[in-house]
Amino acid sequence: MPTLGDGASSLTTGEERRLGDSIVRELYRDPDYLDDPVLQEYVEGIWLHLQDAARKNGELSPELEERFAWTLLLGKDRQVNAFALPGGYMGVYLGLIGVVSSGDELASVIAHETSHITQRHIARMMAQQGKQTPLMLASMLLGALAATRSPDAAMAIMMGGPAAVMQNQLNFSRAMESEADRMGYSLMSPAGFAPQGFVSMFGKLQQASRLNDNGSWPYLRSHPLTTQRIADMDSRIPPGKRAAEPVPTLEHVMMSARARVISNPGVEVRRQWATLPRSGSFSSLGQFEQVAQLYAATLSAMYLRDWPLAREMAQRLLAATAGNAPANIQAKWLNAELEFKADNPQGALAALPLQSVMAPQAAAPKVTASGNLAGPREAGPREAGPSLATIDVVERVAPRRPELLLKTEILLRLNQAGSMAGPLQTWVTDHPRDGSAWQTLARVWRSQGQEMRALRAEAEAQVAHYDYAAAVDRFKAAQDLARKAGAGADYFEASIIDTRLRAVEELLREQLRDKAINK
Repeated sequence: MPTLGDGASSLTTGEERRLGDSIVRELYRDPDYLDDPVLQEYVEGIWLHLQDAARKNGELSPELEERFAWTLLLGKDRQVNAFALPGGYMGVYLGLIGVVSSGDELASVIAHETSHITQRHIARMMAQQGKQTPLMLASMLLGALAATRSPDAAMAIMMGGPAAVMQNQLNFSRAMESEADRMGYSLMSPAGFAPQGFVSMFGKLQQASRLNDNGSWPYLRSHPLTTQRIADMDSRIPPGKRAAEPVPTLEHVMMSARARVISNPGVEVRRQWATLPRSGSFSSLGQFEQVAQLYAATLSAMYLRDWPLAREMAQRLLAATAGNAPANIQAKWLNAELEFKADNPQGALAALPLQSVMAPQAAAPKVTASGNLAGPREAGPREAGPSLATIDVVERVAPRRPELLLKTEILLRLNQAGSMAGPLQTWVTDHPRDGSAWQTLARVWRSQGQEMRALRAEAEAQVAHYDYAAAVDRFKAAQDLARKAGAGADYFEASIIDTRLRAVEELLREQLRDKAINK
């Protein structure tokens, strides 16, 4: 990690980003890290709306927008928690998605954490606590995230006494929490969410704190509630609207059900969920509860490999969501996922929706004078992202990521994935930090016999997760392949690989220097 001066002054945005990169590199290796395209798109869609509101409110400055990562990570743990990290990273656990009643409640938590990022609370904390080193802060952040899974591992990460003292200072001050409440609240309406989500979410947290803070609600300890904070949020709701509860959507209850099933691997629990819609009381439930149970039943039966039961529940889910386009698309994706996992790729291809409604997209990337991509979802000037020259020129489209990746997996199984190279190239051009998409593109190119391109895509996938050593290894393997091909090598592709290798080798040298300095 970098040397950040004497600690008496605030971190620069670039220094804060490098601190976040160092932490996130470890999180990508954590077994709890999850890239579920369906849940990722849903939560990220909420966050993108909130970012847009922060931009319009003047809270998200052009400098932060350009230099920070604005990257969301999902954790499959059942803990009810979310966290902000230095440099524009946010983590959300499936336990939180599974427990909130509406997208508005989830948005309230994300809005709060977004305000921690835009107000640079971690940098401000470090300025106030000048004697604390960035390395200690990183160790404590990682330790706090590991604590719910393995206390022993957490203590090893925290490394004893001096870091343990820091633990009590990690939580944001009460003033910073109140600031994040107020500024997060101000994002809700402009982003299209009901501000009542803040009040109802606080009510859930307060009840859990009073009745059963048994460790499953870490958000309670990192974000301690006070009567004053709750009253402050409640007072901001216009009197005529205070009684109104946020209304869930069918899509939200489906995503909440998906989060619960994925985060709970217990066989007996999944067996119960898989048969709930067959119970006599199912018909008396409201539409939202029925749809949630059908989604959970379908996914649970898939995990149990009970294909007849899964297909029965999937068909009932499709019928139950027929009048709601966003929910019906989710049902069709689940049905296609079911057929794919049941080793029926032709059926999976037929199950995909013919046309999807476009998901909320980040602003189009800007092209800097150096030719590198930059934008709200990309890195700042320090980072060597793939330049436009490294990607074949293709027609720009805006596919939905879950369908793009699922369709490619299906066609790979059918040995017909060549048609997906273009859409995937377009996607990674606009989203160069999408490691999963790069890995999928590598498999497509390999299926077409384009090994050099496949190796380059594998290298870019490692760059996306800050594993520069692995990326250098892949780039060098591609170089060796080009040398062996001699005159038959793709000269343009070989030139791209040479250029990218030099850029990533420099990033690796910086990374190694940072580690040596902080040993």
